[in-house]
Amino acid sequence: MINRELIRIKIVQLTYAYYQNGNKNMDIAEKELSFSLSKAYDLYNLMLSLIVAVTKEAGRRLTIAQGKARREGLPEPSQRFVFNRFALQLESNYQLQEFCETQKRSWADHPEFVGKLFEQIEQSQIYKEYMASDTEDYATDRELWRRIYRTLIQENEDLDQLLEEQSLYWNDDKEVVDSFVLKTIKRFEEKNGSKQELLPEYDSDDERDYARKLFRATILNADDYQHFMTEASRNWDFSRLAFMDVIIMQIAIAEMLTFPNIPISVTINEYVELSKIYSTPRSGAYINGMLDTIARHLIRTGRMMKQMTPRKKDEQDESKLS
Repeated sequence: MINRELIRIKIVQLTYAYYQNGNKNMDIAEKELSFSLSKAYDLYNLMLSLIVAVTKEAGRRLTIAQGKARREGLPEPSQRFVFNRFALQLESNYQLQEFCETQKRSWADHPEFVGKLFEQIEQSQIYKEYMASDTEDYATDRELWRRIYRTLIQENEDLDQLLEEQSLYWNDDKEVVDSFVLKTIKRFEEKNGSKQELLPEYDSDDERDYARKLFRATILNADDYQHFMTEASRNWDFSRLAFMDVIIMQIAIAEMLTFPNIPISVTINEYVELSKIYSTPRSGAYINGMLDTIARHLIRTGRMMKQMTPRKKDEQDESKLS
């Protein structure tokens, strides 16, 4: 599950913290990176378990409603949502159960939020259409939760605030984690039952190595990388650059030099996008131009064996340094 997009985000955050905190211990910093990435995987499991928690809350309320209906001689309420096939399969999932058993926190600690979320679901058009539909099969049940997640969980201010209170690591993780939760929902198959595989923490050992090597290269070769930046910014006072811009370019240069299999254009684009999140509005165009200039210099001097992908004229104009 932990991919390069998430790893880049974490390394930007932790490289910044490495210089700001003053405690420049590489071993401690690497452990912090590993811990931070593991917390993202915890969030992935936690968001899946939210579906189970909401379903259990619906079941609790259904039991109360059924008792009331019997006492008053009214028709019993529908059990369809509570017995949603996908949600029940997720509840029985061995991997998710193992995760929940090892965690100190659970959604049971936040009954008000879970109850409010269920009420939002119950009032939604998605829920009403599902409950009124004559189509009853696994695919329909799974699609219900995919739509609920995208509509009511992915963008939920109460949830964002709750997660922020639970862990500082989750502030920037949720958007990426949400995409993997939706991917997981889509991959579920009824025939797999409780043995349906969730996404692994890392897709491969290569991703784990990528995180470690990129972080180490960023820190250990900082002086070289900043020299390249100084040379590329002769028409600009390097000391006036936003500190986050320097951090982002430092990591990008580390990636270009350490991982020859990653196309230069991919590296530049990824870090330009990160600059839009973490730095100033003008940073993207400047970083684009700087990294382009640095990459060409590294190729010309034999420091890097990659080839530049030709870019359109308008992209080249945009990247020129002011």
